[in-house]
Amino acid sequence: MSHTLYPLRKQRLQRSELAVPSSNPAMIDKAAEGPADYVFLDLEDAVAPPEKEQARKNCIQALNDIDWAAKGKTVSVRINGLDTHYMYRDVVDIMEQAGDRVHTLLVPKVGVPADLYMVEAMVNQIEQGRGLKTRVMLEALIETALGMANVEAIAQFGGRLEALHFGVADYAASMRSRTTNIGGLNPHYPGDQWHAAISRMVIACRAYGLRAIDGPFGDFSDPEGYKEGARRAAALGCEGKWAIHPSQIALANEVFSPPEAEVNRAHRIIAELKKAEAEGRGAASLDGKMIDAASEKMARNVLVQAEAIAAKAA
Repeated sequence: MSHTLYPLRKQRLQRSELAVPSSNPAMIDKAAEGPADYVFLDLEDAVAPPEKEQARKNCIQALNDIDWAAKGKTVSVRINGLDTHYMYRDVVDIMEQAGDRVHTLLVPKVGVPADLYMVEAMVNQIEQGRGLKTRVMLEALIETALGMANVEAIAQFGGRLEALHFGVADYAASMRSRTTNIGGLNPHYPGDQWHAAISRMVIACRAYGLRAIDGPFGDFSDPEGYKEGARRAAALGCEGKWAIHPSQIALANEVFSPPEAEVNRAHRIIAELKKAEAEGRGAASLDGKMIDAASEKMARNVLVQAEAIAAKAA
């Protein structure tokens, strides 16, 4: 193990992340009562330009009126991009009027670390100026060729950054990929078209202590397709996935929750390795397979997730 280590910056349960347009207050109320671990109130792509100002007001009201934490949820706001004139007012109004109620700001289309620096500088100043005690964190969407080219540098941005998300639709557009399918398999590509991109983002996340979250699956009439995409993301190391429709929440929660048999095996791995250690052995066997220190690390990953799920259900 290298002497240079980047521990996880923030542990949060993020199996399912429901995207909710802030232009629709009824959908926000339903999201607050639903089963998603995470909800992000969207001010960006899901809101048409004429509705931006009212959506921002709706978002602030929802942050102040709803006790999201008491409902077992992390609440985030996706602000508008730095290339728009909406972004500065999103940050100022949300932080000044609800800065002690929002958990994270999701920054879209991050291309270079300086994009995060700008948002963090604004958040820092508003928190100090208003005397806010709650520390609002940042999450970044990797959804452009520039962002992916700089993903390692973005992941190394310190301060408030705690997670990266893969935005497959804008990424496909940025790459000029020959597809109109959001997040699904491409019949003209032999395998998973997004494997390399997600894998690179996850590597950057795990190297520098960030959570890795997969983005949307556009066809909400295809639950099996959604689950297959979620399984591929989980296999690569993502710990959650977006839901663009309430029907996708349970699918994400299912895929990113370790099954009972897997949790039981994790407990058995740790018990067998403790026994082996007491006997002076560095490895052991379980069900006819060798287990060692790496097995223990994988087992503990399972147990951390299981404990977080149990804590939410309590």
